[in-house]
Amino acid sequence: MAHRPNTSSLTEHIRHSLILCAAAAVAFAPLDLAAQDMDAPPSLEDLIPDSAVEDPDSWAQQGTDAPVATDIDSAVEVEADTPLTDLPGMDLAWPEDIELEPLQQLEPEEGIEFVQLLDDRQQVALEDAETETLSPSLVLGFPQKEPPFSERGDFVSRFQALSTIEELDGDDETVAQLAARAREDEELLGNLLRVYGYYDGEIIRNIGAREVGEDGGEAAPRVRFDIIPGPRYKYGTIDLGDLASALDAEELRASFGIQPGDYLQSDTIVQQRFNLDRKLGETGYAFAEIDEPELLIDHERVEGDLTMPVRPKGKYVFGDVISSDPRFLSSKHLAEIARFDAGDVYKRSLEMDLRRAITATGLVSTVSVTPREVVAPQGDQPGVVEMDVGIERAKLRTVAGAIGYGSEEGIRVQASWEHRNLFPSEGLLRLRGIVGTREQLAGVTFRKNNFHGRDNVAGVDAYASTIDTDAYDARTVAIQGGFEKTSTLLFQKPFSWALGAEFLATDERNRVIGGIPRPRRTFLIASLYGRATIDTSDSLVDPTKGFRITGMLAPETSRTAGDQFYYLRNQVDAAYYQSITDRTVLAGRLRFASIQGAPLYAIAPSRRLYAGGGGSVRGYGYQSIGPKNDLGEVTGGLSLVEASVEARIGTGFFDGAVSVVPFFDLGAVSINRTPDFRYVKYGAGLGLRYATGFGPIRIDVGVPLNPDPEDSSVAVYVSLGQAF
Repeated sequence: MAHRPNTSSLTEHIRHSLILCAAAAVAFAPLDLAAQDMDAPPSLEDLIPDSAVEDPDSWAQQGTDAPVATDIDSAVEVEADTPLTDLPGMDLAWPEDIELEPLQQLEPEEGIEFVQLLDDRQQVALEDAETETLSPSLVLGFPQKEPPFSERGDFVSRFQALSTIEELDGDDETVAQLAARAREDEELLGNLLRVYGYYDGEIIRNIGAREVGEDGGEAAPRVRFDIIPGPRYKYGTIDLGDLASALDAEELRASFGIQPGDYLQSDTIVQQRFNLDRKLGETGYAFAEIDEPELLIDHERVEGDLTMPVRPKGKYVFGDVISSDPRFLSSKHLAEIARFDAGDVYKRSLEMDLRRAITATGLVSTVSVTPREVVAPQGDQPGVVEMDVGIERAKLRTVAGAIGYGSEEGIRVQASWEHRNLFPSEGLLRLRGIVGTREQLAGVTFRKNNFHGRDNVAGVDAYASTIDTDAYDARTVAIQGGFEKTSTLLFQKPFSWALGAEFLATDERNRVIGGIPRPRRTFLIASLYGRATIDTSDSLVDPTKGFRITGMLAPETSRTAGDQFYYLRNQVDAAYYQSITDRTVLAGRLRFASIQGAPLYAIAPSRRLYAGGGGSVRGYGYQSIGPKNDLGEVTGGLSLVEASVEARIGTGFFDGAVSVVPFFDLGAVSINRTPDFRYVKYGAGLGLRYATGFGPIRIDVGVPLNPDPEDSSVAVYVSLGQAF
């Protein structure tokens, strides 16, 4: 189709062209010497007619009426594969006979060597890689065969624990979400490689769909990381600053378990720095300092140079312990609490132990223990540090109470008031009382904690009580004193023991049955006792593993109705605890007790052996198991055997605080000095435990399996702590 130019623009163009042509004509036209004045050259206005000025468009159209054929109008369509020589309108002859000289082959210059960039590079085949599928959305590939990835197992476990994809894995993931998480995981993989000493590692990331037939379907996205760790770096130079200047340099250096040539791992640096710091603190270097480690990686040597400046600052021994409040807790008393003596080599653990022991007294709100140099080290002679103890007093008076209930024992309310430092240092005075369905008591206790040593307790207790049980009715006044090496919640000991003496006067009788009064008898009793416990359990109040064995011996003398009797009371308790799952603990106990050397009637009813109750055979009343007389009264016995087994099963309710406890108990009491199992009783039931910060709250419901006619069909027990 012919193209017609725009008339308006063409007119304007011609107009300006004519003006320029006119100007050019003026410049180049031959001069008419006859008609023109040499001194008056024509102007541009003279050459342009007035009609061109008055109507430039019409003047420019003159001579344009006839159409002019153009190349565009006459163009023909040309096929794309037409040879150049056959193009229409091509008037220029195509060069047919041109001969080009062949290119000259250049010879390589001598002495030039080409770097083989790829020949020496380790080649890996991703398709042959070993893979580990961590989730439907995440796969790790390990194509590198040599050198082997020696830390692969631990590497994968740590990555799986920290992976964003693994944490947020779900069925509704989109490719965009997965890609964003994959970028974070790729950075994580690189960081983990460097942690294990792989500083030239490569991570290849691919995101695609799962294969048909896999879980999740073919449309679900999946990310795969192929990990090429490369060579593992080793330690080069290790600079530990001034460590060699310490008196125990060889021993200290041996505690830092990194040597040149070992494989590099940043976790190891952190751990070994801790080991060295602990060794310095346990070897007498009270003021030692260790700077943060710095690692310089040399890729050419495939090594890392470690610099960790150490400043031992001299070795020291303990001096005195100085109290900031000597009238409250004296320096002498604090020194008795400490597990070190003046002149012992300084140990940081003993410093921390002293701080914990002072906190455990309950007398301070805050405490600090700071070593202070009093004698500087000289040559091979260590310096001396005194331990400055800063304390702030806590509230010293406490009012406490407890409520318990048993369907057989009834209600028992206990309250106490105490001042824990009425007689410094750590001299406690306690007043206590019990009001219950079957027991009333009033007592006063003086107790000296940390008496001439850690966890030594000396005390005296005096009380008056009345007790009315299924077995006896006793009115007693007693005083007892003792010394013990205790095991506490903060410092549970594998071995503890106690020695003491007891004096009491008691007026007792068997219970009145059917309105028939029983005769009362008065007993004057003096006793010595000794007790020892071996404890490997992991908790005093709620153990999950280990065992306990406690033995007690108490030689006694008793005077009643003008006769004097001598006998030996003894008892052995054993308990075993074993976790069988994360939430289930099996627990079992055995008890054996006997009284040797006197007939049953010579023993006060309150000192005889009984079974039954929340801490014995559940399902039966307190002290209701044993031989009985013709009136149905429980008489007590001279030997006893008890056994219990229970499963403490966590439920997960209330963040795991609640557990259920099915249990089975048995007990037998005999009037003989050795058990004969004539009066064995069985009980079973179910309990609930609610864990608190001070021990579990216990609710047990027991049922007697072979009850006597007078036994209840069910018994309920509420208390604090496990049954055993």
